[in-house]
Amino acid sequence: MISVVIRTKNQAKALAFSLKNLKERYSNDIAEVIVLDNLSTDNTAQIVKQYNARLVTIKNFSFGGSANVCAKEAKGSIVVMFSAHSYPVSHDFFKLIQQKFNSNPNLAGLRCLHSQNDYRNYINNISANEDPNKSGLIFSGSAFSKTVWQQHKFKEDVATFEDKEWTTRVLKAGFDISFVPSIFSYEISRTKKQLFFRFKNDVVGNYQLWHEEVTLANANKGLFMSLFNIVKAVVVDTFYVFKRYFYLLKFMINKPKKF
Repeated sequence: MISVVIRTKNQAKALAFSLKNLKERYSNDIAEVIVLDNLSTDNTAQIVKQYNARLVTIKNFSFGGSANVCAKEAKGSIVVMFSAHSYPVSHDFFKLIQQKFNSNPNLAGLRCLHSQNDYRNYINNISANEDPNKSGLIFSGSAFSKTVWQQHKFKEDVATFEDKEWTTRVLKAGFDISFVPSIFSYEISRTKKQLFFRFKNDVVGNYQLWHEEVTLANANKGLFMSLFNIVKAVVVDTFYVFKRYFYLLKFMINKPKKF
């Protein structure tokens, strides 16, 4: 029994497509769809009602906290998590997940495929024990066991990477996490404000989980490289603007024969 949970905030357009996709292609493979909404001000509620999903609202968002709410609300023994801007693509997406859990009672979670890093680690058989970051769970296209979650809740005091932290913890507890060749799409375009929010959480998360220190030297290096890349991009773009312009002038003078 599979529960699909979608975390969202003000992503009405993306959410509508995601729910339409689930209803039209996978309704026979899943038991329920839950939308976990962080106080959206758009028409999220109407869209959820339109597609007969269940709306759960949270006020104080954290990555680990929202993941715990998702797991608590889910009725199924298998929880598949997406963001509003991600959605399954392969026709057997949920069937493969169900088969994997049926065949391995020790399975805690599955990572689905959406990027070249996923696919390379999957093909090269690089386990989550070897690479918990790129072979462990990612909570925008992963499945996990509610039974295992009941023993090991997600940490709510980590800034981000709650999925990677949970991965390392349940592996140490003796459970399995592996890939499943279920393919999904991940489409997102973040604003500068959203990118900065993500940057801040990543800095804290990298320090908390992977113990990556922040020093004046690497902060200065990051500043220098960012400014260098901005200048480089401007120079290169300007060069090709003029290159295209002069090509058009040359084309007007020496037009090819028409067919």
